[in-house]
Amino acid sequence: MTTERLQKVLAHWGVASRRHAELLIRSGQVFVNGQRAQLGDKVDPTRDRIEYKGQPLNPPRPPQRLYLLLHKPRGVLCTCHDPQGRTTVLDLLPPTYQRVGGVHPVGRLDADSSGALLLTNDGAFTYYLSHPRHHIPKTYRVWVQGQPPERVLQRWRQGVPLEGVMTLPAVVKLLRSEGDRSLLEIILQEGRNRQIRRVADQLGHPVLALQRIAIGPVHLGNLRPKAVRPLSRRELAALSYPANREGSA
Repeated sequence: MTTERLQKVLAHWGVASRRHAELLIRSGQVFVNGQRAQLGDKVDPTRDRIEYKGQPLNPPRPPQRLYLLLHKPRGVLCTCHDPQGRTTVLDLLPPTYQRVGGVHPVGRLDADSSGALLLTNDGAFTYYLSHPRHHIPKTYRVWVQGQPPERVLQRWRQGVPLEGVMTLPAVVKLLRSEGDRSLLEIILQEGRNRQIRRVADQLGHPVLALQRIAIGPVHLGNLRPKAVRPLSRRELAALSYPANREGSA
């Protein structure tokens, strides 16, 4: 009999990311063979009956794996559901993808930002890309107010304190200036909340527009706003994702 940690199984089935699955277990909403599950429980997916809110979760067959790139427009929320009824990234997916359970965004782009966003129903993939030790670089094109001098750009490259913690070194290039605004290319190795906007404010050059153009080797290219495409096997391999890639293009 082969057993795995319950949260890993839930993530593999696309129920939630591994971190969210842990929260579901802690909240007492997951049951195994009629008993309330505990964090750390191990299960045999072929034998044990797993339920969430009274509904069986065991799929009749392994779910189709989806690895998608979406061009998120400004004004769309990076969440699976919004209580206020605002448009979310899942609302932009074609019906074919919406019918596949467990699809969720990998990481976030704030509502005022646009660009490359990954979505998947593979919780292990989300965990892999989100773990700090992997440092997947993310590339942005950012219009800022004014014309930041080289000394300001160098401060940004070296790291800036946010809430008492220095940001990691970043690649910051001035691409061009037009009147009272400048276009920067920024490559980050971390993804703290609204990091680019907060650093730009601190350095005196607020963000006017922000677009993420690449996540590691996955580039937005000419993908139009609201459009989505599956990742290629080559892109998954370039991300060094070690899991089963069944279902990718």
